[in-house]
Amino acid sequence: MKKSLLYIGLVALTLNVGCNKDKEFLNVPPTDVLQDEQLWNDEGLILSVLADLYDRYPDRQTDYNNTPIPSMVTQTIDNWAEFARFDEAFASENGQYWRHGASEYDYVFPGMMVKDRGEITYWDYAYIRELNTFIAKCATSVKLKQDVKDRFIAEARYLRAVVYFEEVKRLGGVPLILEPLQYDYKGDPAYLQHARAKESDIYDFVLSEMDTIKKYVPSSPVSKTRVTVGLALATKARAALYAASIAKYGATTPEVSLPGGEVGIPAAKANGYYTIALKTAQELINSGSYSLYKKNSDNLTQNFVSLFIDKGSNPEVIFAKDYKLQSGRVQGWTLWSQPRSNAEEQQGGRLNPSLNLVQSFELLDNTFAPLPINAPGGGYVYYGDPQDLFANRDPRLAATVILPGSSFKDKPVDIWAGYIRNNGSIVTGDNFGAKGKLEPNGPDVQVVGYDGPVNNLEFSAQSGFIVRKYMDPTVGSGRIGTQSEVWWIRYRYAEVLLNAAEAAFELGQADVAAGYINQVRERAGFTIPLTPGDITFGRIVHERKVELAFEGHEFWDMKRWRLAHKVWNGESVPLTTNPGDPEAVSTRVFALWPYKVYDPGGPNNGKYIFKQVLPGAVTSAHKFRIGNYYSSIGDDIRSNNPKIVKNPNQ
Repeated sequence: MKKSLLYIGLVALTLNVGCNKDKEFLNVPPTDVLQDEQLWNDEGLILSVLADLYDRYPDRQTDYNNTPIPSMVTQTIDNWAEFARFDEAFASENGQYWRHGASEYDYVFPGMMVKDRGEITYWDYAYIRELNTFIAKCATSVKLKQDVKDRFIAEARYLRAVVYFEEVKRLGGVPLILEPLQYDYKGDPAYLQHARAKESDIYDFVLSEMDTIKKYVPSSPVSKTRVTVGLALATKARAALYAASIAKYGATTPEVSLPGGEVGIPAAKANGYYTIALKTAQELINSGSYSLYKKNSDNLTQNFVSLFIDKGSNPEVIFAKDYKLQSGRVQGWTLWSQPRSNAEEQQGGRLNPSLNLVQSFELLDNTFAPLPINAPGGGYVYYGDPQDLFANRDPRLAATVILPGSSFKDKPVDIWAGYIRNNGSIVTGDNFGAKGKLEPNGPDVQVVGYDGPVNNLEFSAQSGFIVRKYMDPTVGSGRIGTQSEVWWIRYRYAEVLLNAAEAAFELGQADVAAGYINQVRERAGFTIPLTPGDITFGRIVHERKVELAFEGHEFWDMKRWRLAHKVWNGESVPLTTNPGDPEAVSTRVFALWPYKVYDPGGPNNGKYIFKQVLPGAVTSAHKFRIGNYYSSIGDDIRSNNPKIVKNPNQ
């Protein structure tokens, strides 16, 4: 249950009121309840209220409003299974297999298959009301220094704008309420009922608010958990880019609109929004306040790993949700997905990156190609080390995904599915590190890795991979009683560069786009710059996919580009052989399983081959319907407010 705004950060006290005829006694101020003039004139108390409001920031991983699952309300990075919603990963947990076995998606929340979870959407006017109240009450303070008051109000306005940004991403236009509404208890609530604003109006509001907010917040990039000028600019650039792409690519889906503009943005607005996105991103870039993380430039893979866990003067992070062990504020990303072979508890293995994602990481010569597992003339390609399969690939791959043959916490992972004999027969087991006989009368030997993969064995690496990004190498991070203090990065500089590149490309400035995208790629390890002629829409899509994997961008990108219904079209097709094609159908999560060769005396004995596999839990193809581009607005909401029109195609 949410705490009352006036009590946040305070010890809850019980108010006991008795009858007393003494009028003077009745005029004595209560000592167990804060009065408005006390709260709103005390900087420390106001900051505690603001801290609670920050804590309820609506992240990608908290799409649950009034959910019966409390952890999904308060956590962000903890909600690992959300990354297995489509084709980015496989969810290796029995309770999450439904994600891979359902076909069409419900309209309650676009892309979310409802399974005993009630209404899942984001419509939080209680939070908006508290933010409006904070803004109004804080403005009445007479004892705060003006600059302190201005900053507090600007921070609350930022959070309010973010709520509207998150709502418009899901629902389209929503009622724009900018003051705390009060019911007069006269029986007619009509004056409280507001119609939905146009989708473009909500985006315009967010952009305008960022212009105002940046006047009153610090320009220094030191703070990573409170609003700064850099964060206001980063948010404005992202919001403008979303609005621009909806305007441009929404023209390809004219049926995804409403006549009043509550859903859909006119195509004529696209260039204006792209221009705002580019200029805003350039303002942030040219400020010099942030830069790409390059502390480990001699080891490009480790550099990308460290980017997400280094909280010491990290120049790339603009805004993050922080965790701290000493405070008890921790997250379980590492606990839930650590390799089982070296787990600190009997936990782990849950989030398995897909082969679909893994093969999207291109070769260092800037070309796309499936992983070479089959020889040109037939048969397998043999590898002395399983990591050799991924040689000469984008170094971000090994920093995003724990690959077969790699290590975590300085210990080798044990991902292999069994032995393959020279006649093609397989010897494997049905549990972690299972044993079996390679010869009829031979000894029992290990015939499957301690990390799997084993089909339908939860917590094993059923895709052949384990997530690496955000994994905490600190001792104790994989223990239930300790967990991790690695932060969740909401905005970082590389995204700003990619936003600028996309906006520039859409405005016909391919040379400018190439300059920004090459900065990101150079940091990754590419030595051949892309030319302006190389910059295509597919390149834009690809670079965001690999740079921002497991950061909560894929779903929103596919929606705003109107690619979701094309890529997740419900057809059970093979894994694409053209991973650079932005419209390649990808409706099922594929796996890649390594096998050890058993061929005593043969030249390939002890080497590895790889097989492409469809995990057993993947029983249907994802189908994103046209109606999934926007969440449905609940019947209860529309019943209480008849001015709310229904979203299209539902």
